[in-house]
Amino acid sequence: VASTFGLADSASRRMPDQTSAARPAAVADSADALWREARAAIADERWDRAVLLFERLRTRYPRSTYVADSYYWQAFALYQQGGSAERREAVTLLDRQQQSYVSASTLKNGESKRLRTRISGQLAMGGDERAAADIARGISRASASASASASASAGAATAAARANADADENRGRSRGGSGARAGSRTAAGCKDENEDDRVEALNALLQMDGDRALPILKTVLARRDACSEVLRRKAVFLVSQKRGDEAADILIGVARNDPDPEAREQAVFWLGQTHSDKAVDLLEGILKTSKDEELQDKALFAISQTRGSRGSLILRDYAARDGVNQDLREKAVFWLGQQRSEENAAFLKDLFGKVRNEDLQEKILFSLSQQRASGNGQFLIDQAMNEKNPVEIRKKAIFWAGQSNVVDIARLSVIYDKATDVDFKDQLIFVLQQRHEGEAVSKLIEIARSDKNRDLRSKAVFWLGQSRDPRATKFLQDLISKPE
Repeated sequence: VASTFGLADSASRRMPDQTSAARPAAVADSADALWREARAAIADERWDRAVLLFERLRTRYPRSTYVADSYYWQAFALYQQGGSAERREAVTLLDRQQQSYVSASTLKNGESKRLRTRISGQLAMGGDERAAADIARGISRASASASASASASAGAATAAARANADADENRGRSRGGSGARAGSRTAAGCKDENEDDRVEALNALLQMDGDRALPILKTVLARRDACSEVLRRKAVFLVSQKRGDEAADILIGVARNDPDPEAREQAVFWLGQTHSDKAVDLLEGILKTSKDEELQDKALFAISQTRGSRGSLILRDYAARDGVNQDLREKAVFWLGQQRSEENAAFLKDLFGKVRNEDLQEKILFSLSQQRASGNGQFLIDQAMNEKNPVEIRKKAIFWAGQSNVVDIARLSVIYDKATDVDFKDQLIFVLQQRHEGEAVSKLIEIARSDKNRDLRSKAVFWLGQSRDPRATKFLQDLISKPE
């Protein structure tokens, strides 16, 4: 789930760029060769070697202009080694850099601070109380300093959020889409997620006790300054990891009141994980009244994650509605297929006969193939055999019937022999070659040997060539040696 929404700690896995820390200007520095050797060790991921070389550089050339940034790179190498002792040593090095080398390029560009926060988060996860306290203090300071100016910034933040939403909608229209908001946005003049050390601190909070984290996360979510958008989105994810009514209340508040469209969408998306009746009430309301299709998309997913029969009932109600976005209606059908129940299966079969949109009919057939409800296989076969259905629908029906193994090879063979449409028979050949039973190979050999349609014979021969069955090999050999 975190990767799909951009919530993973990509920075912790990022290989340092050779240009991410500017090389000091003193080209003639006598430490130059040692510096380059140490940086090469970083590039080659030889962490032990890098630690040794950066320490040696400071010992041999204490006045070198490289010394200031050597603390960062040695700390980085220690962090990559992964042990608790190495991480504590890395924190000590970064603190020493901050105290004595304020002009270091890695300190000025924020890399050192972000690395320290990241390491503290890893230590906190391992039970280091001092590291956890550092993380909590850092977030509290950031929240407190911002809350003093939140009132003055609220109007500007709301205007910025509206401008962002309008811009996204226009971009969506220019792409021919529905205005869906793809990816994370950052307000003009603000740091993005990969540059903001506060985001690193929020990531670290995920490793801490939820009861300690929630009050801090509430403070973050109460902010309304434009540059807190990325923080609030991250806080939404962290809140979602704590189940129950308290987390649901916080997410409901974000979904209703946050000026950032993306924060609202993510809050709605995660509400289904809280297993709260109040969350279901809000999600149902969104599906009934909201005009925001992106928000409805998130609500459909959240509903699909809820427990009990009420979620299925809400999905069925949405899938049956005419006039809603067709893609969203198809998604409701898809999620119904993931919830196996006789009620959902009966609803989908009934809906199939009422709709005329082929894309929606195809989704219904697929959803039925995903369930093991009684009668689904026969329904798929009936639709495949119904010549009143468009041929593409018949082909999809037989395909999913074959994929779900709800029909045996003998039945498929009878269907093939009775069929008259060449495209449909072509699809049946494809279904047969995907089945591994010996009877499927026998039927393909029969088609290749005696079908009246040359194209269908050729198709069967082609698929026999992909088979490892010795009977297929022998048939092809006989066919090759057959006299003209």
